[in-house]
Amino acid sequence: MQTDRYSTTQSNTEIDVGLRTHMQSVYNRMTIGVLVTAITAWIVSSSPDLMMLFLGGPQKYVVLFAPLAIIWFGFNPATMSSGKLKMAFVGVSVLYGISFSTIAFAFAGADIARAFFITSAMFAGLSIYGYTTKKDLTALGSFCIMALIGLIVVSVIGMFVGFSSGVETMISVGIVLVMAGLTAWETQNTKRMYHPSNGSEINSRMAWSAALSLYISFVIMFTHILNLMQQR
Repeated sequence: MQTDRYSTTQSNTEIDVGLRTHMQSVYNRMTIGVLVTAITAWIVSSSPDLMMLFLGGPQKYVVLFAPLAIIWFGFNPATMSSGKLKMAFVGVSVLYGISFSTIAFAFAGADIARAFFITSAMFAGLSIYGYTTKKDLTALGSFCIMALIGLIVVSVIGMFVGFSSGVETMISVGIVLVMAGLTAWETQNTKRMYHPSNGSEINSRMAWSAALSLYISFVIMFTHILNLMQQR
């Protein structure tokens, strides 16, 4: 009996240590993605030639939709190796950086820094909540996904019919709240999916998948917080 209790305790300790390492890996990868996006946006926005090259004509639509194409068709943790997922993740980060160069060009540096600080603080708090809470957030995640789809549809309609600034503000607030809920749920889901018996390759694939999900949540939240600051 003592041997069984010792084995159970040792196994739980190994899972706890492995889980902390796994979560740290996820956030390190997500952070690298954010940094790649920020550096790319700064480089492109600082060069009129690069802005014209990437966003000065019809090619801007390729830049805008290429990240979605990679996410939908070129990022499959079930079939792709960890190395290929890494390349796809970096590619998405660079492409988003090119798209966000218009933000770096249009907004003051102080506003961008303030929006980034607010987003980082919110993201950290939501991630801590998702990691530590004992409450099952599955229902929240499902609701937020459906709400996000609805908000995206409304935003697309707004591109054609035009909305008042008040409606646009409400949409941005809604998207920030939805992404907040998704961040907490994604963190909890990442924690639940980890197990040392999966092996290093499988866990690394899941880490890249989680890093991408959290990265997207962060950049969307940041974009709409910056938009709300502009509307004030």
